[in-house]
Amino acid sequence: MSRRSGILEFAVLGLLRESPMHGYELRKRLNTSLGVFRAFSYGTLYPCLKTLLANGWLIEEPGNTTEDALAAPLTGRRAKIVYRLTAEGKEHFEQLLSQTGPDAYEDETFAARFAFFGQTSRDVRMRVLEGRRSRLEERLEKMRSSLSRTRERLDDYTLELQRHGMESVEREVRWLNELIESERAGRDLKRPATGGSAQQDTTSGATGGLPRPGESPRPDTPDDTAT
Repeated sequence: MSRRSGILEFAVLGLLRESPMHGYELRKRLNTSLGVFRAFSYGTLYPCLKTLLANGWLIEEPGNTTEDALAAPLTGRRAKIVYRLTAEGKEHFEQLLSQTGPDAYEDETFAARFAFFGQTSRDVRMRVLEGRRSRLEERLEKMRSSLSRTRERLDDYTLELQRHGMESVEREVRWLNELIESERAGRDLKRPATGGSAQQDTTSGATGGLPRPGESPRPDTPDDTAT
């Protein structure tokens, strides 16, 4: 299995762990929620679903909405298929969530892992964040070394591009430092509440959310302390 296929399977399992979905809903969530999948198509998704079904991690169910029931006979098409995670699929996803090896620190893998941090235990989040930071610090050191050796041979635009790349990595390292500081302090990150409520973090029991790069964690308040 290629790395990208593995990331897609992980993301599909994670989304279906939240709730059953049609293929269209899955593709929409992958496109809008996980930037790494913005360019993929149904031709990529359905072979992935077929594999997950063959492994016993998903089951297919007919769509059960009134709209689906009425539309099928009128259009001559079968009702939409809903994909649901099986008990074995949930167990497999939990195993994937617990993995903290080097692959979890790579660009695409880390983005997918981070998207499901709300379902990940705090100790695993810490290991993934620290591994990602270490990987980026190594990359940053190599970039600085390369720039110092080649600076005199680069034109202004190439030099500016390399500086931009370094600044992007430096920003992510600062963001990771803030996240790690919050995790060590036992704080859960919050998103602004909508309609007087916030989404519940199923791992820690506290409200959870994702900070933006460069955004400092909010100071502790009684509502921010994990129970």
